[in-house]
Amino acid sequence: MIRSLFKKRKPAQRGQNGGLYHHGNNHLIELRNVVKTYKTAAGGFTALNNIDLEIDRGEFVGIIGKSGSGKSTLINMVAGIDRPTSGDVLVGDTAVHTLSENEMARWRGRNLGIVFQFFQLLPTLSVVENIMLPMDFCNTFPLRERKKRAIGLLEMVEMASHAYKLPSALSGGQQQRVAIARALANDPPIVIADEPTGNLDSKTADSVFHLFERLASEGKTIVMVTHDSSLAKRVTRTVIIADGEVVNEYVAQALPSLTPQQMLEASRKAQTLVFAPGAPIIQQGSVGEHFFIITKGVAEVALKREGGTDVIAARMTPGQYFGEISLFHNRRTAASVRADVNTPVEVLALDQESFHSLVADSPLFRDAIQNVSQARIEHNERTIAENELGQQG
Repeated sequence: MIRSLFKKRKPAQRGQNGGLYHHGNNHLIELRNVVKTYKTAAGGFTALNNIDLEIDRGEFVGIIGKSGSGKSTLINMVAGIDRPTSGDVLVGDTAVHTLSENEMARWRGRNLGIVFQFFQLLPTLSVVENIMLPMDFCNTFPLRERKKRAIGLLEMVEMASHAYKLPSALSGGQQQRVAIARALANDPPIVIADEPTGNLDSKTADSVFHLFERLASEGKTIVMVTHDSSLAKRVTRTVIIADGEVVNEYVAQALPSLTPQQMLEASRKAQTLVFAPGAPIIQQGSVGEHFFIITKGVAEVALKREGGTDVIAARMTPGQYFGEISLFHNRRTAASVRADVNTPVEVLALDQESFHSLVADSPLFRDAIQNVSQARIEHNERTIAENELGQQG
């Protein structure tokens, strides 16, 4: 049923300025240096601070962060509900921040489906009429097809038997299902959802979330704000926002035991370094000076055997870290780490002071580092022992 209701979209074509799209952007959604400042009685308040964000076609992205962190402001930028004080908001071929109010309304109706926390169904219209309304507004489907399509969308969300009821006759979970069907009325490529399960019990929330998973599997791009950490784990990618800034995704992936604010602080303090293919990053026997998180490429962990030849103990990829053994245990490094010979490696490097500050401030981080470093020490010892035994054999 889902496939018959949604168009098969053509792949994006290369635009005028070198990107896939007309403004030189290579991603379906791009925010570039977006700042949003509100004027208040107490002075200016910066809700978003130099946000850079890229979301590709077909991703299911969860935006998470505590209240007041800037989550809703962020998706309002994408939806054109709010405008940046500075910076660019590009969605496909459209520079959203440049549209007039009338242009914005037409663009939003055809390109975005928006699901709100409080449903926002019109109370005097029946369920099926609520779903037909976006089609009437944008004139996206022939008049004779709109009701049939609306019923089909209700069947998809298992609400067809309630088509002629008023929203007030439905439960919260049922209303949210209808709201999702309405968001899909014009077959938009992007669905924006702001806390869509915030007012639902856990069982109903899980059922509604499953609908979003199905939509993502069919190629829709889903951008969802959620407070629910259990649901956030089910998206294909998580974007964490704290104090109006996006946490580096590799910091978040590598160090999940930190709070969002600690992740943000680590992101701010980290220095980006690039190593050429085959270049050394850490020399065995040296004093550890940095804690490294890989952001691009592959790094090899090499151990010296008797006789001086190397054993590759591990190959590490983006989102993994190294260098913690020497720093945490205050000892010289037991292994060398180098960039893979085929590609350069990009890392975020935290100095000793920043690393030890995180260890001191976060017992969860300290325990995680202790467990990982101990496991790696044991793995390295086994690797050497097994290789020496193999040589003897």
